[in-house]
Amino acid sequence: MNMNKAVGFYKHLPISNPDSFEDIMCQLPTIGDHDLLVKVEGVSVNPVDTFVRCSGRSTKMAHPKVIGWDAVGTVVKVGSECTLFKPNDQVWYAGDFKRSGSDSQYQSVDERIVGPTPQNLSLQEAAAIPLVGLTAYESLFEKLALSWDILKNKGKTILIINGAGGVGSMAIQLAKLAGLRVIATASNPDAIAWVNQLKADAVIDHHQDLVKQMHHLKIRDVDYILNLNNLDAHWNEIAEIIKPDGRVTATTENHKLIDLQKLTKKRVTFSWEWMYSKSYYQTADMATQNQILTELCQLFEMEKLMPITTKTYTPINAEHLKRAHRDVESGHMIGKVTLTGW
Repeated sequence: MNMNKAVGFYKHLPISNPDSFEDIMCQLPTIGDHDLLVKVEGVSVNPVDTFVRCSGRSTKMAHPKVIGWDAVGTVVKVGSECTLFKPNDQVWYAGDFKRSGSDSQYQSVDERIVGPTPQNLSLQEAAAIPLVGLTAYESLFEKLALSWDILKNKGKTILIINGAGGVGSMAIQLAKLAGLRVIATASNPDAIAWVNQLKADAVIDHHQDLVKQMHHLKIRDVDYILNLNNLDAHWNEIAEIIKPDGRVTATTENHKLIDLQKLTKKRVTFSWEWMYSKSYYQTADMATQNQILTELCQLFEMEKLMPITTKTYTPINAEHLKRAHRDVESGHMIGKVTLTGW
């Protein structure tokens, strides 16, 4: 077993181009001391996948690029320093931005960013969670510094801008479990229905004036804001809605300069969340992603979290990956799209 099925590309192309993805064969990946070799059985597509596919040189690369940052599968082999997993363990993870991606039948991944798969989820359901689960968890409990103490959170409110997407779908559920009042945004009837299903306390439209809508709810300001949609468009609203000594976290980059001085008098803490930071920089706390994925696994197994997969394609191939990328690029995706099987 030296060859490996995968889906990749030789040029960074729009998804409308027939060559935007190709079914390819590549070498079986090698593993390092802390690595697992995983047989990938399910993947999902996130906005980062579509961004990376489109961003890069237009000239043909000598070797195909394989992307993908969500995976669920079975451990085949472990590195010499591995202690967390063994062959035949079922695992899920969101991978490493610097390494070859999960759109591959076999992938090597550092075990410190891997967790056990919930036994009560299907492959289609599990494949949707790792990246958005880690992003939502780190945003809430690391960057916004939320506590799991429900009594401590009593009376506190969070605004989640873009609640119907993958990260928003997880963040609503986690914030509710922590005891917060959750105001989420959604912009069409299907998205509003989805956010209500996730048990948000109120829903407003991020394409309309957020301040006016909050005032209509008789809410002047909130303790926390998690921005998952167009920071440039919402920055002034965020600065007005956040409470003094509040916290704001954003996962979407700005394309214009943002005026941090708008937060000065309120002593607001602003931070970025990028789920890949720990593996990208090999930080001392990298293994916290194993711990977070393990905790998310337990929450799903206790049925405290609901799956967020809304569309699935089978098998994993170039044709279906193109469809999934088109779904995400449409801007109307609710929940997550996954692919399973080879």
